[in-house]
Amino acid sequence: MRVLLVDDHTLFREGIALLLRPLVQPLETWEAGSCEEAVALIQARGAADLVLIDLGLPGASGLEGVRRLREAHPEMPVVVMSSADDKDTVVEALDAGAMGFIPKSSTSAVMIGALQLILAKGIYLPPSVFLAARNPASAVPAVALPVAPTPSAPAWTAPGSTAGSPQRHPADLGLTPRQAEVLHLLLQGKPAKLIGRQLDLSLSTVKAHTSAVLRALNVTTRTQAIIAAGRLGLRFDDAPSVQAASNDSLSASSRR
Repeated sequence: MRVLLVDDHTLFREGIALLLRPLVQPLETWEAGSCEEAVALIQARGAADLVLIDLGLPGASGLEGVRRLREAHPEMPVVVMSSADDKDTVVEALDAGAMGFIPKSSTSAVMIGALQLILAKGIYLPPSVFLAARNPASAVPAVALPVAPTPSAPAWTAPGSTAGSPQRHPADLGLTPRQAEVLHLLLQGKPAKLIGRQLDLSLSTVKAHTSAVLRALNVTTRTQAIIAAGRLGLRFDDAPSVQAASNDSLSASSRR
C-alpha cells in the first residue's frame, strides 16, 4: 500500500508512518512538506492508495491541495489530519473532497482506530462535525462509514453496540438496492461518471438515483449526506469493517 503523508513537520510525518507500519503490510510511505511537493510526487509516481494531508501548509493551503489531488485523481482517497477540528473546518474539508477528517488532538488510541477505519476504506469524522458549538458535555460519537464492501462477508454490527442501538438501513429510508449502491459510492466522493462506470449505469440514471438518495436523507450535498448518514447510524449489510479503538466511535457497514 502506498500512502502519501503531506505535512510540513517532519516529526509528525515520521510519527504517522510509525503508527501505520503495524496496521498495514506491505507499506510504502511517501512524504511531502507542501501541496506543491505532494502534487509533484503524484505526477512523478502515479496515484497513491491513500493521502493524509494537513491543512496548515506553506504555499498552497491544504484545502487547495485536497481539491487539486481529487480533481487529478478522483479515485484517490484524501483524508485531512489537522489541529483545527471545529465543525466549519471539517465541513469545508469534506466540501473540498476529503474522504474523512482526523483531528491531530486525538489520543493515540483514537488516532490508531481512525487510521484502521480509513485503511478499511471507511470515513472517519470527529464529534465536532455534529455540533453547532464545541460542548464536551453534549459530544456525540464520531462516525465511520465503511465504503469498500466485500459481498461474501456477513452482516456486521459495531462492537459495543446493543440491540437497542439506533441503526437504520437504506431500505428503511425507502431506497432500492441500486440506490443504496449509489449512496455508498456517493459517500466515497465518487463523481457521477465514475459511479456510472462502476455500476454500469448511464449518467442520467446515476443522477436520478443521486437525487433520490439525497431527498431520502433530506439533504442537498454529499457533505450533508455523510453527516446525515452518521446521525442516522446508517448501516449497509454484508460488509466488513474495522472499529476504532475508542469507545467514541460508531460504525455502519456497507456492501456493493
